[in-house]
Amino acid sequence: MKKVETGFEGLYILEPNVFEDDRGFFMESYNKKELKSLGIDYAFIQDNHSSSSYGVIRGLHFQNPPFAQTKLIRVLFGKILDIVVDIRKSSPNYGKAFSIELSSENKKQLLVPKGFAHGFATLSETAEILYKCDCYYNKAAEGGLIFNDPTLNINWGIGENNVIVSEKDKLLSPFEGFKSDFE
Repeated sequence: MKKVETGFEGLYILEPNVFEDDRGFFMESYNKKELKSLGIDYAFIQDNHSSSSYGVIRGLHFQNPPFAQTKLIRVLFGKILDIVVDIRKSSPNYGKAFSIELSSENKKQLLVPKGFAHGFATLSETAEILYKCDCYYNKAAEGGLIFNDPTLNINWGIGENNVIVSEKDKLLSPFEGFKSDFE
């Protein structure tokens, strides 16, 4: 597995070794020992699996401390634009977004440490996403930023008329005035 720096501390793109032939492919999507050798050492305890149709935007979500989550995200089927916003107050990238296309075709994964708001837009007809978490979900610790915040100015790769967002996500906070609990 290859670890690629993103310019954001702790945020890495992981590129697994993929072995393809006329039968298909094989890859190790997760190997604790190999990740530890790359300086990545998390105890993942929960897997989440979601399915979305074209135009769906989920996010930008996070869990506040002490229930904050590190996530290892990959796409099982389809294609998404995965987006994170650094909400660590002491980070030189505070308030900046990072985006990457994750797909079943490119097999890239994104390791998102605690202190990032996370979301994605579905770019294919459908997409299935699997992500590992190192802390259990806690409803009382939910937090989020509105996906179309003018300060963040994120291009989700979806035409405005095709965007599908949950009512819950439409009520998330704007970045301006946001008080982060992450140092």
